[in-house]
Amino acid sequence: MKLIKIFFLILFFISTNCFANNIEDFNNWKVKFKERALSNNISETTFNIAMANVKFLPKVIEYDRFQPEFYEDTKTYIKKRTSKKKLDSGINFYKNNRLLIDKVESEFNIEKELLLSLMGIETNFGTYVGKMDILSSLATLSFDKRRSEFFTNELIILLRLIETNQISYKTLYGSWAGAFGFFQFMPSTIKNYALDHNNDKYIDLKNSEDAYPSAANYLKTIGWKKNKPCFYKIELNENIPKKYLNVSAKKIHSKKKIDYFKKYIKENTEIEKLDKNLKIAIITPDKDIIPNAETLNPAYIIFDNYEIILKWNRSLRFALAVCTLKDKLKNEI
Repeated sequence: MKLIKIFFLILFFISTNCFANNIEDFNNWKVKFKERALSNNISETTFNIAMANVKFLPKVIEYDRFQPEFYEDTKTYIKKRTSKKKLDSGINFYKNNRLLIDKVESEFNIEKELLLSLMGIETNFGTYVGKMDILSSLATLSFDKRRSEFFTNELIILLRLIETNQISYKTLYGSWAGAFGFFQFMPSTIKNYALDHNNDKYIDLKNSEDAYPSAANYLKTIGWKKNKPCFYKIELNENIPKKYLNVSAKKIHSKKKIDYFKKYIKENTEIEKLDKNLKIAIITPDKDIIPNAETLNPAYIIFDNYEIILKWNRSLRFALAVCTLKDKLKNEI
């Protein structure tokens, strides 16, 4: 019993010292980051005001290392995010916002079901947009070595948006990764695609009047094609060469015409209806993540629209869930 107490005391002192070291290192990082920010046309006034209460958040590092995309199998991941409860919430949200959503669909030529699906999976239709201090989250991830350059750039972009009065630093609460609003836009996405659609001189992504047009503008600009397929679930024959299987969302490879892949796919009526010259790829999302997962199951053929969702969030499971909920909504609305 005495040994156990000593062990936990040692752990406590180690973790306390590590945390203290992180705080000291983070404060040193903040001084250096200020120099970089000022060299990127951020005024000292904006920096001092926006970054005054920024602090190191250990929880953010924990979340970064333990994301659902990295441990949940595809069936579990999709089931959680496309449940009957989620579907009913989407239908109710649409009924209460029908005029706006229909208008956005018509203006941007993006299906309302896709917009509802993305909002539902990202923030449960605006009921959970995140409570993390985004400036502190981005600063923590910028300080961390794993993806420092990416998050440093995002933080500088966010400070520029504050500098130009497009966003108020006082409203910046969202996800642990620095995403904001009903559709969880990162700062670079806000900069490139967000719209002040209601012309009130302010981009408010926690207001559907700006959030929905911004999401539709993003999807339209990156190439979503209305009423085109996203994916089909398939069964593969054992003779398919493993080189044709995509197990990562980083870069989809081995795209071939449907006619070429037919010999490796068990009979599927949906595929028979498609143009045989249409190019597709095959994904097997569980293989390299889930322990003891089957090599060929589950498997899906994916189309261009699926890859558009990957630009939104580079996760094979996320894209499958979005398109699944979209199809469920289409059958109900």
